[in-house]
Amino acid sequence: MLNPAQTAGAGFPAFASKLRETGLLPLRPTQLTVLQVNVGKMCNQVCKHCHVDAGPDRTEIMTRETMQQCLDALAKTDIELVDLTGGAPEMNPDFRWFVEGISALGRTTIVRCNLTIIVANKKYNDLPEFFAKHKVRVVSSLPHFAAARTDAQRGEGVFARSMRALHMLNAVGYGVEGSGLSLDLVYNPSGAFLPGNQASLEREFKQRLSREHGVTFNDLLAITNLPVSRFLDYLVESGNYDAYMDKLVQAYNPTAAANVMCRSTISVGWDGLLYDCDFNQMLDLPVARTASQHIRDFDLESLQARAIVVNQHCYGCTAGAGSSCGGATA
Repeated sequence: MLNPAQTAGAGFPAFASKLRETGLLPLRPTQLTVLQVNVGKMCNQVCKHCHVDAGPDRTEIMTRETMQQCLDALAKTDIELVDLTGGAPEMNPDFRWFVEGISALGRTTIVRCNLTIIVANKKYNDLPEFFAKHKVRVVSSLPHFAAARTDAQRGEGVFARSMRALHMLNAVGYGVEGSGLSLDLVYNPSGAFLPGNQASLEREFKQRLSREHGVTFNDLLAITNLPVSRFLDYLVESGNYDAYMDKLVQAYNPTAAANVMCRSTISVGWDGLLYDCDFNQMLDLPVARTASQHIRDFDLESLQARAIVVNQHCYGCTAGAGSSCGGATA
């Protein structure tokens, strides 16, 4: 059976050919500044757009041993930012130990928090205080400022629980001007279309959430849905696959391609294997064999010199204003 990465986008121009046309092939790192770590696929939600295919039934979980290997790698480098993802990363039993270790090294931690985990169980209720203590940057998905749109994508009642969590984060200073505690929201479209202008969306989200719910936040990050995992299934089942891929191909932006996140990021799987990005990780496309393959063998020089592995799904990161874990790139 073919890997989904080999079939998704078949019939459209090879992404590598677009890079070649714009002088970017082979795509290589600029400077490695972010270590993105998937600490497990377990999650309290089952979202329709999830590229990790996360959920309560997933058992893949990063061990403390592998987390220590991540800390050892960090200690040997100047990598300044550690981006923790899941699943719900907070569900890993060693999550807090890991954050404390990152903090002890003087590095900044981003946590990709789905918000509802904060109110899912009493043992998570103090997460806002824990985050604040370690100056964690909280990045949270909120598909829309309207409850119906959010619940349609993430499950019934998710919007209301998300508002409760946002109020708890605001209460300790997150998203409050002058607090130094950063709270960013992530928007991704609910259908087979590209996100709108990030700045315009941010203004609208801030106005609506403040006026209707008394919620404040720092930045809105607009992210394009990539044709992988559950979103790919949706595209195929709804008959939108060809039209969506064509939209991505036609919207290819060389400036966005030059600024893709894989040029400054290494992604670590729950088992310690290394990937160019979180999406390649989900498609089982490891870093090139010229580079270290596992976090225990982390070698910055070989990773900086590698050619980044690309495939058709990469069109999602280079369409229009571009897309990365940090939002628009162009």
